[in-house]
Amino acid sequence: MPKAERQEKAPVGSLPGLDEYARYIRLERGLSPNTVEAYLSDLRQFGLYLKDAGLLFETVQTKDLENYFWKLKTEKNLAAASLFRKMEAIKSFYVFLISEKKMEKSPAASFRSPRMPERLPKTLSLSEIETLMRAEDFNSFEKLRLRTMLELIYATGMRASEILALKSDAINFQDGWVRVLGKGAKERLIPIHSTAIAWLNRYAKARESRFPKEDSSEFFLSRRGRKLSRVQFWREIRELGKKAGISHLHPHLFRHSFATHLLQNGADLRSVQELLGHASLSTTEIYTSVDRSGLKKAHQRFHPRP
Repeated sequence: MPKAERQEKAPVGSLPGLDEYARYIRLERGLSPNTVEAYLSDLRQFGLYLKDAGLLFETVQTKDLENYFWKLKTEKNLAAASLFRKMEAIKSFYVFLISEKKMEKSPAASFRSPRMPERLPKTLSLSEIETLMRAEDFNSFEKLRLRTMLELIYATGMRASEILALKSDAINFQDGWVRVLGKGAKERLIPIHSTAIAWLNRYAKARESRFPKEDSSEFFLSRRGRKLSRVQFWREIRELGKKAGISHLHPHLFRHSFATHLLQNGADLRSVQELLGHASLSTTEIYTSVDRSGLKKAHQRFHPRP
């Protein structure tokens, strides 16, 4: 199609194929709803910039991207992580349009994403985990549910989204396994230790007693017998953290702690990768940095020579 025709069909600042792209990353790439919405928000922001600058999406050049990201960095003062995600969204969108033969070349192909500083994931110490587990009596249904979820996350390294979507028939109480549906609809089996099994059994009995006729397939239910929301789960964890004197507590801290503590106690990297459901070993390797940082502190503290 001649350039002139493309310009006539695409109004200033429009992003052609955005709805199709949304379906693609949601259904075919299996990205989480939060990631999909973040990518779409980034692309809409980019479209508004093009409109304000009087640029056509189809004729954007690499220098236009450079100007856009310079504007974001200097005027919006965005961190490298935010800039990186926005660049990845734009790159991914162009790749999709090319695969659909709606464009021939991507101006983002040679554009370098902002360098991401290595950030080691924060973890909880064993004493902090024990403090959290003793912070409540966990006798009510809601408190029992929270304790069970935390025990399960720390026992398996599951993501918050995975535990909230956990089905009742995915838990093998007798053999100590849980079947998890992770990112990209990839299934994995994770063993569960006896402590977590005990809490799962205790919660399952309370669930059956409270909702004897509830046919919901989700294992963790709200007080009304519906699927527990992400917002409610995070709120309960934050409140528990405040009570235990541990600030900024969130579900992923238990996942990070699970991986780090396994490696500290001799687990091999490949096994941890499989348990976490990481597609790439390099994603798991960051936990070896956390482990080494702990070893260095221990060495400095306990070695007899300074």
